[in-house]
Amino acid sequence: MKNRISLMGLLGLLGLLGLITDNPGFYGFFGFFGFFGFAKILPDEMFKQNVNKAAKNAFFTGLIIYPTVVVIGTLSLFPFALVFTFGFAVNFAVQILVFSFSLSKYEKSGGVR
Repeated sequence: MKNRISLMGLLGLLGLLGLITDNPGFYGFFGFFGFFGFAKILPDEMFKQNVNKAAKNAFFTGLIIYPTVVVIGTLSLFPFALVFTFGFAVNFAVQILVFSFSLSKYEKSGGVR
């Protein structure tokens, strides 16, 4: 395998748990199958820089999203455990989306920001 980032596509298999357990929360993992598309990309220096930039974007987005969702949720009337569960789920989903869209944008633009 040329590009190890395509291994993230294996997380898509977790979506099958949604079919087995009747929990629709697992269906979002099917989106990870899109990472198999990176298998044919040669991981040169520019690609590694693009991955690092996209990971930085996702990390800082997570640093902003999680505390924001938790503070807003805590000020609401929702149960304490539900607030943190929701905050974690939203944070995870947004980080993956930011990473995916950033990496796609950097790859299309040739790494120029």
